Amino acid sequence: MSRYVEDVVYEKQDYTQQALPKGDYEGCRFKACGFSGADLSAINFIDCSFEDCDLSNACVKQASFQDTVFKNCKLVGVHFEDANTFLFSPRFENATLTLSSFYGVKMKQASFQDCILQEVDFVDADCSTVVFCRCDLSGARFENTNLEKADLQTAFHYSIDPGKNRIKKALFSLPHITGLLHQYDIVIK
Repeated sequence: MSRYVEDVVYEKQDYTQQALPKGDYEGCRFKACGFSGADLSAINFIDCSFEDCDLSNACVKQASFQDTVFKNCKLVGVHFEDANTFLFSPRFENATLTLSSFYGVKMKQASFQDCILQEVDFVDADCSTVVFCRCDLSGARFENTNLEKADLQTAFHYSIDPGKNRIKKALFSLPHITGLLHQYDIVIK
């Protein structure tokens, strides 16, 4: 029988040596917990929040993140393509996701606010309707990515090739729109 945990607050717990028990966590809050390199595989997080946590290089194989919020968290090198992407709907606020990957992930319900998304892999991902609010996308990889109706108005340092990505009705703004012309090696004044 699977473990079911509801509305529990976990504070300053270290799951780097002893793993979080497998099960379903609903409405739980994880505050200032250490998950760096932790095994979170096959754990379901529903309507949970992670605040000030370090989840860098955590294994999320078949983990589920439904209506889950990551605030002020470090998620360096996390491979979200290994997660269970059914009903995948995380929100990232003031999070660092450098070198993480969403390769091929359908993430229409995801949102990023004030995030560092440097060197993040969005290749083959469905990011239609995703909001990238004040996000640093330096070195992020977009190829065969669906960005239709995505909101990148306040995103910056991105390089997106319109010929290799779907950007119909995506929202962009000046001066950052130059990231759509980067591959042409032209000078804009």
